[in-house]
Amino acid sequence: MHPLAVIGNVNVDLIVGPVVPWPTAGTETVVDHDDLRVGGQAGNTGLAWQALGVDFEIAANVGDDQFGHWLREAFGPRAYKWPVRSESTTLSVGMTHPDGERTFFTTRGHLPRFSLADVLSVLEGKRLAGGYALLCGSFLTDDLTRDYEAFFDWADGHDIAVALDTGWPMQGWTPANCKAARAWLARCDLALFNEVETVTLAGTPDPADAARQIQSLMKKGATAVVKRGPEGAIAVGQAGTLVTAAAPDVKVVDTIGAGDVFNAAFLAALAQDQPLTAALEAATRVASRAISTLPRNYGGPMHFEVATHERA
Repeated sequence: MHPLAVIGNVNVDLIVGPVVPWPTAGTETVVDHDDLRVGGQAGNTGLAWQALGVDFEIAANVGDDQFGHWLREAFGPRAYKWPVRSESTTLSVGMTHPDGERTFFTTRGHLPRFSLADVLSVLEGKRLAGGYALLCGSFLTDDLTRDYEAFFDWADGHDIAVALDTGWPMQGWTPANCKAARAWLARCDLALFNEVETVTLAGTPDPADAARQIQSLMKKGATAVVKRGPEGAIAVGQAGTLVTAAAPDVKVVDTIGAGDVFNAAFLAALAQDQPLTAALEAATRVASRAISTLPRNYGGPMHFEVATHERA
């Protein structure tokens, strides 16, 4: 199996809901559900890999408070080298709605101080050679984001394929944020964006056309994946062929982190030398199971028969 790593945002999520209608200022609303859990794109990905029985590394930082200690404990030895910053740990409060949508309120906390030096203090290029590194939380990790070019150079120097999932910018997909994301994609081997992000970045409304446009911005032989929720997923791979995977019909319980679970399963499949079609199907299946179970269930260890496969 090829090595796997995730680099980015690990923070605390407090999920409450459902909330309907939206509260009026000065009032109190009682909800039926609350859940305090490890969150952030990198955190969600790591938890999914743990549940899937996949070996991995995770580079992150935490704040110097009880939440920071709690986050490190959640990942055990993998978090021993995580830097501790003087800021408080980033907290996201998510309000769920009956239609499955959610609203987040996030503090800046420790995440902007996550740096390239922090990444390199945790990850060793030689150990990850020939593997995959998922880069996420791009619009939250200010210090690291400024050094993305140096990070890409480091990855290239160790033959590490970089997958990018920037997450949603707090300011929205402004022209400046779109320009930045396109520049990062030019250095990436895999793009793992949802449908809205893909069509916005590509400037075209059709997801398949948008995926092809995104792939054309990337490194030679890159793969662009579009996560489409209940519509499944599509991908344009090395040969330019469109691959699709349908989503199972499930009753949605909790969609928070669904895209991160998809990313985890997709990369775990590629790391086990599965072809693009099998990886896309596995990712859709695992993500669908995760969002339809409470407590969340990922389906157990994820193992495949050995297949002949060139790295996507």
